[in-house]
Amino acid sequence: MTIPIFIVILLAFYLAWNLGANDVANAMGTSVGSKAVTLKQALIIAGILEFSGAVLFGHEVSQTLATEVTNPEIFVDVPQVFATGMFSVLLASAIWLQIATSRGLPVSSSHAVVGAIAGFCVTAAGFGAVEWSSIGTITLGWIITPVISGCIAALFYSQIKRWILDQPQQLRQLNEWIPWLSVLLLGVFGIIVLPKVTQPLATFLIEEVGLKIPSHDVPLFIGTAAAVGLTVYSWRELEGTRGWGDGIDGEKSNYQLPITNYHSPNPVERIFARFQLLSACFVAFAHGSNDVGNAIAPLAAITYVNKTGKVPIYDLDIPIWILVIGGAGIVFGLAVWGKKVIATIGESIITLQPSSGFCAELATATTVIIASSLGLPVSTSHALVGGVVGIGIIKDIKSVQFKTLQGIAAAWIITLPVSAVLSAIIFSLVRVVLG
Repeated sequence: MTIPIFIVILLAFYLAWNLGANDVANAMGTSVGSKAVTLKQALIIAGILEFSGAVLFGHEVSQTLATEVTNPEIFVDVPQVFATGMFSVLLASAIWLQIATSRGLPVSSSHAVVGAIAGFCVTAAGFGAVEWSSIGTITLGWIITPVISGCIAALFYSQIKRWILDQPQQLRQLNEWIPWLSVLLLGVFGIIVLPKVTQPLATFLIEEVGLKIPSHDVPLFIGTAAAVGLTVYSWRELEGTRGWGDGIDGEKSNYQLPITNYHSPNPVERIFARFQLLSACFVAFAHGSNDVGNAIAPLAAITYVNKTGKVPIYDLDIPIWILVIGGAGIVFGLAVWGKKVIATIGESIITLQPSSGFCAELATATTVIIASSLGLPVSTSHALVGGVVGIGIIKDIKSVQFKTLQGIAAAWIITLPVSAVLSAIIFSLVRVVLG
């Protein structure tokens, strides 16, 4: 017997739903916590960008999870056992993510899926069916990710605090720092997004138009133009703050900017709110392009087995309809359940302002980029929590809610073993039912 494909599709959507409810807080939690955007605005922005990233670039992580965590060659003669195992992965991961989300705990969906894959593999074919080196690498990433992100966030925030926030003429200092902040922001996030987004344009210009330029020049040009545009726009915003406190011209006044998203008379934090919102958009897009693989990799593997009768060994083609299912599930889960985890990250660890929230997101992206260049799979959840704690240490260590962190850390520690055990139990039961 084989598992009906419509049941597998529903389970994949259910897993993506829970992934969206839990992991999307990585992108928008600090923006909501700092009041840079409202919860409703965050849900709309993240939904659009998560879906776009998932559909356009979600196939890479799916291939890795389906073919590299386990040793698929062991299942060559029993492809339906492999498919049944992936079904167990879907159900076990979704159940654990829903439990964590209902308690507002930001856990790693990557670790949940990897743990579930390991659980079914050990049950089906013994310990040799798991690529333990991959599990070890993931564990290493789990340990060092929050530490590195916390250090980077602390470094960023300490410099902004020293050179801008603690200065008597904040606006004048911010005016001088805006170009550097623009380059830093678009440089970090541009590395994640621009090469992928501009690849079709670069190919068109080189092959169709006949421009003899290196392909990487296109994202560099677009990134530079965006940094210049962001700088000019921010300078114009500052022009409207002349006379507020110690303004750019040094005059005293009670002038306030019109109320927009961030409800504060401080124009410095208003500018940082715009920077933070842009950083959150890039994180959401990058998250969708990477983490959707956690939800759809098992579905793609099962579909491949049902279609070809074989186990995917080295390469796995991901149909666009599977990416759409994953993206849609993320968006719906975010809309219905996402506010719980967003509140935990954005409000329950420390109180954030746009300047500190911006540093947390920038640190998260930097950490993920460094880890990717080293080939280390890391958790965005771990990175962002580490970044928020790093900022809390610089602001006031007494302001950090360590009771909240204890619950988060406990959820991190048990994610792998719990999902592995759940998957093993479900796999055994399904195998008995299907004969």
